[in-house]
Amino acid sequence: MGTKFTRLTHIERVEIYKLLALKKSLSAIARTLNRNKSTISREVKPFGRGKYHHYDGERKAVYSVSNRRSGKTKMRQTPALEQYVLEKLQKKWSPDQISVSLGKQYPNNKLMQISHETIYLYIYLHAKKELKEMLLMELRQQRKFRGNVRRGSDKRTTIADAIRIDERPEEVLGREIVGHWEGDLILGKDRASAIGTLVERTTRAVILVHLKARDSKTVRLAFEKKFNALPGLMKKSMTYDNGVEMAQHKLFTENTKVQVYFTHPYSPWERPTNENTNGLLRQYFPKGTDLSLISKDRLQFVQDELNERPRKTLDYRSPAEVFNEMD
Repeated sequence: MGTKFTRLTHIERVEIYKLLALKKSLSAIARTLNRNKSTISREVKPFGRGKYHHYDGERKAVYSVSNRRSGKTKMRQTPALEQYVLEKLQKKWSPDQISVSLGKQYPNNKLMQISHETIYLYIYLHAKKELKEMLLMELRQQRKFRGNVRRGSDKRTTIADAIRIDERPEEVLGREIVGHWEGDLILGKDRASAIGTLVERTTRAVILVHLKARDSKTVRLAFEKKFNALPGLMKKSMTYDNGVEMAQHKLFTENTKVQVYFTHPYSPWERPTNENTNGLLRQYFPKGTDLSLISKDRLQFVQDELNERPRKTLDYRSPAEVFNEMD
């Protein structure tokens, strides 16, 4: 009876990566792992000795196995379902949002319903259990540390005549009254460019603000323009952090009738809705992007996608739906 074939494990691929870095030959690696030299050669050859990485090797192996099985999946057998899922994934909907939306649109059609877990499997082509955590990191931004690591020295600047978050009306915390916003900037490459982000706390509606610069006057004028275009019901307050770009907050309030409240230093969790939205925006504008190259049309496109995406916290309605109901 021949020896039972077993595929390389993740641990073995890590060892291959390490031994290649130590300039070990394929024969020496095979002896160390008690593997056939041809097995090691097949693993390394597609990438080359100098470019092999255990992550890429693992992914290639998973894809190879999955491609042989993918024809049997429900999505591959139901083209309409596959097309729907792929279209929503391109709009950066989460598998959970897609699954619930399908259930609502096709309540009596089992062929057009699929669990979010099955969608995850489809995205990653039935990835092995040991890859689950690594692959989930790719789906949506995951932060390694709690707190705001985007800002530096400007967070230490004292805003003159700042009204702190403690003085906000109680209705802001309840999220039952619309018109209370959270604001911030996301910064681009070398902190030289920025996009303004405004999120309404109750509806989760997002407004993206095109900025030619990030000085206080430019930001104030751009934010004023957006707020003045809103219906009166939708503009009551804005909670901001301590960035110097909001130094002209008193003039902003005078021109828009929107009171600005400031969080405590180093307390990004006091603007949770905005922080979450900024995380979603990094799917579109990764760190290191030169945001000065982003056009107004592109910002509008991203804003529309976010506002048309169903949210679990809104019972899977979209911010646009809820906002229009409140308007």
